[in-house]
Amino acid sequence: MTDLSQMRVLVVDDVESNVDILVETLGDDYRVSVAMDGESALEIIEETPPDIILMDIMMPGIDGYEVCERLKSKTETRDIPVVFLTALSEEENETKGLALGAVDYITKPFRPAIVKARVKNHLELKQHKDHLENLVAKRTQELLLTQEISMECIGSLAEFRDPETGGHIKRTQRYIKALGNQLKTLPQFKEILHEEIIDRIYKCAPLHDIGKVAIPDAILKKPGKLTKEEFDVMKTHTTHGHKVLLSGKTRLDTGPYLKCAAEIALTHHEKWDGSGYPRGLSGDKIPVEGRLMAIADVYDALVSKRVYKPPFPHSQAMAYIIKGRGQHFDPEMVEVFKDHAEVFRAIAIEFADHHDEIKTLQY
Repeated sequence: MTDLSQMRVLVVDDVESNVDILVETLGDDYRVSVAMDGESALEIIEETPPDIILMDIMMPGIDGYEVCERLKSKTETRDIPVVFLTALSEEENETKGLALGAVDYITKPFRPAIVKARVKNHLELKQHKDHLENLVAKRTQELLLTQEISMECIGSLAEFRDPETGGHIKRTQRYIKALGNQLKTLPQFKEILHEEIIDRIYKCAPLHDIGKVAIPDAILKKPGKLTKEEFDVMKTHTTHGHKVLLSGKTRLDTGPYLKCAAEIALTHHEKWDGSGYPRGLSGDKIPVEGRLMAIADVYDALVSKRVYKPPFPHSQAMAYIIKGRGQHFDPEMVEVFKDHAEVFRAIAIEFADHHDEIKTLQY
């Protein structure tokens, strides 16, 4: 924690004798600066935010109440402790100041020992509060990172059993973020796709095929075309994934993350015209995360090498997505994909698993 002697105290008072007393009282212990009116105080605070403010109430121009109110209305300054300096002793004045966010009152005439003790107490309290907030922020960041890594690791488990390759997770995540960031600027998506939701879908995307761990190897790794019966079994990876992720949500409170992951797992094979599976949802009844994942997943399957097919050229994959507009895929998303397809190509090349894929993606 910061040495108290390095902490900044701002004294705001229009009476020079009051300022002199406070500077003499505190100057040997802290870095003290002075403002003689509210306007000057606000300028100093904006340029070099202090650790505590000792402020007179009755000043010409902007009074202490208004300065305090302005400070508390801004994220950057609302946590700076404000101690009012006043000769006023009426209860309503004290109540008003505390209601505005002041932490204390020091009445005039000043008693140096009391001023020193109160300033020291409030600075120590601020130090402990700042330390606790930093600790909570650090632990929160560690938890979010652990959660993100866990999702990637669990998602990778499905790929160990699937002929699809390790780059699939990285690529589909980045396709989703690239497409989502473009869609969020459109009026029809601004309410359902903003930065926080796009980031959540990005982090949950690795779990989209987690249900494949329940599919027998004879079906999952079959090099040829699946029979109808085998395909019916393959379809169940959506419901298996949804079930296991919702089960985890009931036991572990991770906010909206597992719910989002469960929606992706369940709906990424639904189609805009209602011909998809497992529920035959259509149009915008398909959650936005499922619609995003559908384009990302299909594009990646087309341009990637599989045991049953060579990689397709980018132009062919792009043509397939465009042809599926309004049938397989959300038509608005396809239009945005079409305009930014080169971003998809660049991602596919950067995270390709095979040289054959990079070579083919040139076309």
